[in-house]
Amino acid sequence: MTNTKLRTLAVLLPLGFGVAGCNSDKLTNLNVNPNSPEDVPASSLFTAGAVRGVNLWLGANYDLRGTEFVTQHLAEVQYPDEDRYARLTGGSTQGYFDTPYIQELEDYQKVISKGTTANQAGVYGPALVMRTWEFSYITNTWGDIPYFDALQGDSAKAGVLSPKYDAQKDIYADFFKVLDKASKDMSSGSGSLGSGDPIYGGNLVGWQRFSNSLRARTALQLVNVDPTTARAQLTAAFAAPGGVLQSNSDNAKLVWPGDGVYNNPWALNFATRDDHRISLVLMDLLKSNNDPRIPIYAQPTPADPSVYAGAPNALLASAAAPYITSASRPGAVFYPGNTAYGFYGGGGNSFPSFLMTYAEVEFIKAEAVQRGLATIAGSAASHYQAGIRASMEQWGVDESAIDAYLGQSSVAYKGGTPGLAQIAQQKWIALFTDGGQAWNEWRRTCQPMSVQPGPAATQTAVPRRFQYSITETSVNLTNVNAAIAVQGADVFTTRMYWDKQPTAAPTYFTGCGVRGQAPAP
Repeated sequence: MTNTKLRTLAVLLPLGFGVAGCNSDKLTNLNVNPNSPEDVPASSLFTAGAVRGVNLWLGANYDLRGTEFVTQHLAEVQYPDEDRYARLTGGSTQGYFDTPYIQELEDYQKVISKGTTANQAGVYGPALVMRTWEFSYITNTWGDIPYFDALQGDSAKAGVLSPKYDAQKDIYADFFKVLDKASKDMSSGSGSLGSGDPIYGGNLVGWQRFSNSLRARTALQLVNVDPTTARAQLTAAFAAPGGVLQSNSDNAKLVWPGDGVYNNPWALNFATRDDHRISLVLMDLLKSNNDPRIPIYAQPTPADPSVYAGAPNALLASAAAPYITSASRPGAVFYPGNTAYGFYGGGGNSFPSFLMTYAEVEFIKAEAVQRGLATIAGSAASHYQAGIRASMEQWGVDESAIDAYLGQSSVAYKGGTPGLAQIAQQKWIALFTDGGQAWNEWRRTCQPMSVQPGPAATQTAVPRRFQYSITETSVNLTNVNAAIAVQGADVFTTRMYWDKQPTAAPTYFTGCGVRGQAPAP
């Protein structure tokens, strides 16, 4: 990651990283579209696409105003409409669906075209990976989406202005093909994005490992509905050229310059808003094992600097108000220093955003071994422990504290279905700051079991998907209706393809995600 490249791009393409307001429709975007000039270098297009995409999916809107509440890493203590699902309808979240198609996915598509024309896998390979990473969020949020016909509006051959919606099963099948191609081509391909690559700085081994790890993540997402494909793709991902992420030094992350133009989007949000608190669900799980990540993920409560506490999800504003002072803010590492409401945090403006981590890969390996989905070195227990250690090291936990944590009987790996629950819970904890992927994992595993709608939520079950954008229902209604006819009603409770057989999950329990149905601890 070269901050100089981002600063240079700031002159050409100023960012509109506005602080998230109450209206979640107003997504941040680039003030100048890099696709407007007659020709823009692939490296500049890639930088712009990566910054936009990371800012969207791991930033102040989809993440902080949506999925972090749905998966219950965080709770909302002022204006709790998103936490109650009241502002997660198709009118409120349309920007999450619309924006990628007209901005960063278009950027990646142009990079792929330029790199393919020049026969430079070092240019098109990373764009293929990022394009797949972004599309995975879109399909995992809505299910069937425009994919094969998407981004063809300005194509001389196609000119598709009303793209059809493709089945998620087919989209996943293409993900595997694309990631396989990217990994193999980058093994011997020429060309590089160099300083235009804000993730790996042009290092193709890093991109191979990210590509293969993303392939493993994608494969495991299918395990409940198609274990045969999950097994085959996991095996292929682990054996692919370059391997998977091997240490925290391989983490796919964007380190923000923190220069006032390109700041970490969480820090940018927290500079002027004070409505996020750690969810009671996350805090209780951390406290149950004396987790040393507590003072990193969270701050002491404003009311008592000796106490860390969570806030319940989905309360009415009047009921949530006391938790403004009695529950913990997110950790100081996410704050920019002086804020509009007088809190002084850490150096959050330059804190990295994590696209995928070594810790997650180790948890994928642990589950794959425990379930007999892949033959790899190491036991489920060893990969489980490695995942915990990697996450804690990623967040700066002292080695002695990690050893003490792993030495607890409550943390020791139990094996079997209890072991799978442990893996799922630890992965969910490690995914803090990536609410979308944590939500994916929760839907797949029903872990943690305590995730369920709060008392003032607008429905009695945790959403399984978001509603389609009202923009689409306005301009592409025929194709939207065709998708609904196949997938099911455009409501929160409709299950997408990989979520159709929840009872196939060993950790499933009756009433998963339904208010009042969580099993007793």
